[in-house]
Amino acid sequence: MAHLYIAATQKSSGKTTLSIGLCRALRSRGLSVQPFKKGPDYIDPLWLSQAAGRACYNLDFHTMERAEILAGFGRELGNSDLGLIEGNVGLFDSVDLAGTESNAELAKLLGAPVVLVVNCHGMARGVAPLLLGYRAFDPDLNIAGVVLNKVGGRRHGANLVRAVEQYTDLPVLGVLHRDEGIGIVERHLGLMPSNETGAAEDWIEGICRRVAEQVDLDPLIAIAEGAPRPDPVGPPTSVAEDAGSPLRIGIARDAAFGFYYPDDLRALAAGGAELVPFSPLEDAEPPSVDALFLGGGFPEYRMAELESNRPMREGIAEFIAAGGPVYAECGGLMYLCKAIRWNGERRTMVGALQAEVEMHPRPQGRGYVRLRETSAFPWPAERPAAAEIAAHEFHHSAVIEPDPSWVYGYRVLRGFGVDGTHDGVVQGNLLACYSHLRNVGGSRWTGRFLSHIRRRLGG
Repeated sequence: MAHLYIAATQKSSGKTTLSIGLCRALRSRGLSVQPFKKGPDYIDPLWLSQAAGRACYNLDFHTMERAEILAGFGRELGNSDLGLIEGNVGLFDSVDLAGTESNAELAKLLGAPVVLVVNCHGMARGVAPLLLGYRAFDPDLNIAGVVLNKVGGRRHGANLVRAVEQYTDLPVLGVLHRDEGIGIVERHLGLMPSNETGAAEDWIEGICRRVAEQVDLDPLIAIAEGAPRPDPVGPPTSVAEDAGSPLRIGIARDAAFGFYYPDDLRALAAGGAELVPFSPLEDAEPPSVDALFLGGGFPEYRMAELESNRPMREGIAEFIAAGGPVYAECGGLMYLCKAIRWNGERRTMVGALQAEVEMHPRPQGRGYVRLRETSAFPWPAERPAAAEIAAHEFHHSAVIEPDPSWVYGYRVLRGFGVDGTHDGVVQGNLLACYSHLRNVGGSRWTGRFLSHIRRRLGG
C-alpha cells in the first residue's frame, strides 16, 4: 500500500504531465497504480485513468468529510501496489489563509510523502532558497524529494542539481527538460479531455518515455513504500445503496460528454441500475431505458455534429416530453437547450429547455458552490435533506434569457448556477443544472435519483 503525493510550487508547473507519465511508467514495470486527484476535477482524472488503466478517484475537502477521504483512500488503495495522488494548484495554496484545504493538509491527512515539482524555467541558484522556504513553512509536512521541470538543457540542469545538493538535503528525483512534443492541448478549463482525442495513447506513451528516461523511478518507489499504511476500511460508503428493482439508465459517453465520477457510477450500479452507454454524436436514437443521465463535457466543440444527428435530438426530446426521468449536468444542460452559440455560429440542440446558451471567453461560473433545495426539487428525500449541498461548477457558457416560467430545484447560496440565484431547472421529470453533484458527504444524490425513477415507474 505504498503511496506518494505529486505536488507543485505553483499551478502550471507540469505536475499533471509528470503524474500521467509516472502512472504509465510504473504500470509498465508491472505495478498496479491507483491514481487519485485532489479537488473537483474531471479532465486530469480521465488522463490519469487511461495512463494507469484504473479509474482515478477524487479526494475533495469541499464535498467530503476527512473521515470519508481517509476511508475512500484506504479502500481504493487496498488492491493496488502503489497509490499516486496528484495535487491541484500550488502545494500550500488554499481558499483560506490557514490553508485548511491545501494540498499540504491533504498530504498530511493521508500520511503521503510529497514529491515537489518545480518549474525551473528562468531559474538557477534561486531554486535552493525556494526549496528551503517550502521545507521551513510547514515542518510537519514530509517533502521527500524534488523533480526539476522545464529545464533548458544539460548545463542548466547540472547547475540546478548542484544548487539543490549544496544547500538542501532533498534528493533530486528527476530533471525533466522542456519538450513541446509531449504537451497536451489545453481547453477552457485545463487540458483537453482524453476521451476527445484518438491521439491520447500516443501522448501518454510519449510522456511515459520522457519520464522513464529523466526520472529515477527506483528511489521514487522507495519513497512511496516508506509511507505509513492506511487503516483498513469497510465497504465503500459511497456505494452502499440498497439495490431495488433493476433499472436501465442511459449515460451519454462520447467525445462531447464524459464528465462523470466513477464512484457515482458505481453507486448507481450498486443501487440496481444497469448503465447503458450511448453516443449523442454517433448513435441513431436514444437507447431503450428507464432514465437518462447526461453529464458534462464540451458539446460546443461538437455542436455541428450534435446538430446533424437530428434523430437523436428528437428522440431525447420525445423521451422528456413523455415524462422520462432525466438528470443533466452542465454540458448536458447545454445540449437540452434550443441552441448553442459560439464563435459566430448557432447550432440547434434538443430544445427541451426553451432557451439558448452562449459561450463566453471568460468563465461564467467557476469553483465551489453551495446550494439549498427548494420545495420544487423533484427527487424524494430518503433522509432529512441537508441544509446546504456542496457542489462545484465550471462553465464558460451562460443561458440567454432564461424562460421566466422556469421552476428551479436549487437556490444558489454561493456560485452562479443558471442566473446567479437559481440552479436546477425542473421540468416534469427533468432536472438540469450547471452544478456538478457528487455522491459523498451530505449529498447522496444517486439513491434519490433512483428512487425518483422507481416512483415514476410505479415500483
